[in-house]
Amino acid sequence: MPIVYVETTIPSFYCDERTTPAVVFRRELTRIWWPAARSRYDLVTSQAVLAELRRAPEPKRTVMLAMMERIPVLALTEQALRVAKVYVAQRVMPRDPGGDAMHLALASVNGCDYLATWNCRHLANAEKLPHIRAVNGELGLPVPILATPEQLMEEAHGVGPDQG
Repeated sequence: MPIVYVETTIPSFYCDERTTPAVVFRRELTRIWWPAARSRYDLVTSQAVLAELRRAPEPKRTVMLAMMERIPVLALTEQALRVAKVYVAQRVMPRDPGGDAMHLALASVNGCDYLATWNCRHLANAEKLPHIRAVNGELGLPVPILATPEQLMEEAHGVGPDQG
């Protein structure tokens, strides 16, 4: 099965209770995608994700951590740390090497097929993809497909916004 790195925004939007249309849309798609993803993919995460989730307020924190309980946690290796620093130095990702840069580094170093995220500014951003490909190419690393749950649903189920 394809390997999907689950980034922090996935459990975060799953539990988000805001009522703005964009948040409701992402929450509902995430709630539809999550059960299917658990059976269609080998899901993985990282200590970086769990650390971010632990900073959330209750009761959201408990629910999000419970979602991630049975998902394997990728090891934080020296290689991943080095790659995250390269992403920051090459301006692929913002300065926080423990955040987006670390998620991309862990997914890349571990050969994940996908990185599931709702972060469309730094990760699932088509305009950043050529830069990510160039840097990973120089590092000899594969590039995971950076996708939202909506994109993964379309690929996995043929369900898109116009199809149902």
